[in-house]
Amino acid sequence: MTTTGSTNLRVYGKDEELAARLEAELTAFNQQATGADDEADLSVKVTDSGGDLVAGLTGWSWGACAGINLVWVHADRRGEGWGSRLLAAAEEEARRRGCTEISVASFSFQAPDFYRRHGYLDTGRREGIPGGHVDHQFWKSLVTDSATAVRLVALVEIPAAAVEAGQQYEDTVLSLLRRHGGRVERRLRTGDGRTEAHVIRFDTRAGYEAALADPERTALRTMLGEAAPTTRVLEVHEV
Repeated sequence: MTTTGSTNLRVYGKDEELAARLEAELTAFNQQATGADDEADLSVKVTDSGGDLVAGLTGWSWGACAGINLVWVHADRRGEGWGSRLLAAAEEEARRRGCTEISVASFSFQAPDFYRRHGYLDTGRREGIPGGHVDHQFWKSLVTDSATAVRLVALVEIPAAAVEAGQQYEDTVLSLLRRHGGRVERRLRTGDGRTEAHVIRFDTRAGYEAALADPERTALRTMLGEAAPTTRVLEVHEV
């Protein structure tokens, strides 16, 4: 224990009362910040004729987002398609609640390929899991077919004489992507501020093409003239 004046700092094990208090405090803070106050649990349960648990899924919904926390199928019942049924049921309930997207994480020794087969797209990975494993992060649209998604890497070069203007241009252009079903997964910048790398995903190729033709984007480039950044775009996929 560390004591500073009348305040104590203590490190120890599980504390259900502390966890409940923190959850309540952060939920209130999140609701105030986002205006979304409909956070709710989501569960799917499969039992046999004797009432024993065959498979189950737990998750959540909040605003237009849904997420999966835990998925489990009894070892004796794996290979019977229960994982797929759990996933489909959770996605359908999320849609019923008005959600447009869903996310999940899976360790590399669990089921990352299972989620990929069901249209979930890799959005990130964390190395260093015990045993040399990886924690994979996935996302899926609940309103468009993931097979139509387009992922890009944009390499942006900003003229030395217009770094501030070029960065402001990129700020604005990237903010326009949402209207076309696009989103920025990563945005990286060099120390001198002149080069950026963007990892971008569009729900559809039509959305990507619409973003390129966006009149607001075109007007901004015209206004900047020779000071406009130059961009090389590479279409990529997960390996």
